[in-house]
Amino acid sequence: MPCQRGPAAASAPAGRRRSLRPWRLLPTPTGTPFTFGYTAVLALTALVTDHADPALVHTLHQASSTDVAHLVQTPVLVLLASALWIAGGMLSPFAIGFVFVLTALERRTGGARTACVFLLGHVLATLATEVPVGLGVLVGHLPDSSLHRLDYGVSFGVAACVGALAGLLTPWLRWPLLAVFGGMLVLDLLAFTDPMTSYGHLISLGIGVATWPAVRRWRAERWPDDEGSSGDQLPPAAASPRASSGTPSRCSRAGSAPWSRFTSWYGSSRRS
Repeated sequence: MPCQRGPAAASAPAGRRRSLRPWRLLPTPTGTPFTFGYTAVLALTALVTDHADPALVHTLHQASSTDVAHLVQTPVLVLLASALWIAGGMLSPFAIGFVFVLTALERRTGGARTACVFLLGHVLATLATEVPVGLGVLVGHLPDSSLHRLDYGVSFGVAACVGALAGLLTPWLRWPLLAVFGGMLVLDLLAFTDPMTSYGHLISLGIGVATWPAVRRWRAERWPDDEGSSGDQLPPAAASPRASSGTPSRCSRAGSAPWSRFTSWYGSSRRS
């Protein structure tokens, strides 16, 4: 019997419904305060980079660089300061990715946990790329100038958040995202323009993927009703008389699940 449109197919509880709201892709002060505030700080430092005296900008970047010399002297200070600048400005790919990826991750896991994922990728990938440089200088394989290699930006943290976010998406979004983003990083590595940074991007992406058990648990704690929306289970289908009696309706299986999978990209509709 063909699916019929009517009260039975439209009787899903209000709490289960998802609506397509594209503006939720952007950070807001109330919905995603961490991403919103961090984006404001990055916009300010990008303005300084674009309009301040070049000599001053170079001095600030050099003082914030997570090179080996600074990591030995003031590790905590430079690890935090280096994440206040964007290489390439606010229209660079990683800057745009920062806004959309961190917004989506924060809506699912919360601001503090998103900051943890970001810092985990930023710190571990920085150490994984700079420690070998220090060892190379120590054994004489690299010149002493490598100790002062300019290194700053948010790209390691963004790559980690991309990896973490992928674990919360449905499979038909998760694997294309990882394939496209990972492919871009591999192409950058093969170009050999900045191999240490390219290795760091791949390392931080792997760090983000390694957080899947944690971010899925955090999302389940934050939104208990959305537990299946990562794609490992189907999200709850729209309720109908047949569904509530234990017999799944053809309408709910054929219509509601794909739409719920698509709209899960935008996050829960409970907050704005």
